[in-house]
Amino acid sequence: MAKSGLLKSSIAKKVAMALSGLFLMLFLAQHFFINMMSVFSADVFNSISHFMGTNPLIQFVIQPILIVGVVFHFIMGFVLDIQNKKARPVGYASYNGAANASWASRNMIISGSVILAFLALHFYDFWFPEMVYKYIEFNPADETRYFHELAEKFVSPVRTGLYSLSFILLSLHLRHGFSSSFQSIGQNNKYTKGMKNFGLWFSVVVPLGFVVIALFHHFNH
Repeated sequence: MAKSGLLKSSIAKKVAMALSGLFLMLFLAQHFFINMMSVFSADVFNSISHFMGTNPLIQFVIQPILIVGVVFHFIMGFVLDIQNKKARPVGYASYNGAANASWASRNMIISGSVILAFLALHFYDFWFPEMVYKYIEFNPADETRYFHELAEKFVSPVRTGLYSLSFILLSLHLRHGFSSSFQSIGQNNKYTKGMKNFGLWFSVVVPLGFVVIALFHHFNH
């Protein structure tokens, strides 16, 4: 009975992590779309960013949900990693994982930790200054400031390089995570293959797109 309860608890955690991961992918897609606008039109990017930054629903409902989702997803990742290590037989130390599993699947906790560090930097770079600008300094609304603020972040080649590296790791993380999500929630039907192909496409195109955005602003500053 104890093992059965532990198994059910583990499955529930994996399902919760999978669903939170899929939710965060929606945020990532939306974030990618907005940032990509900065490559084509500074005015369009400023307009969308101003709307996102001043809309009460986004600021006080969706944004807190997103923050909770990010924290929950990564906490569950660490919990599951610890749980899996405790459940692993002692003899597993001699198992050659590289011969049977991809680097991404064997190092999800590493790529996840790097991504979490990047998100912390992202909040420090963008979210905290935004909160200070609007709610501490009470500066007047400026619809033209967003493009300049974004471009300034990619002046440094070191920062641009680290930013790009984090999205390469995100690509690996997404590729394995998307596939695992469907296994965790038990989806296996005629749409599964198509969704997995979409996940592969998403895990390559979206992170690569963020890298392109960073390089564009770095070389066009």
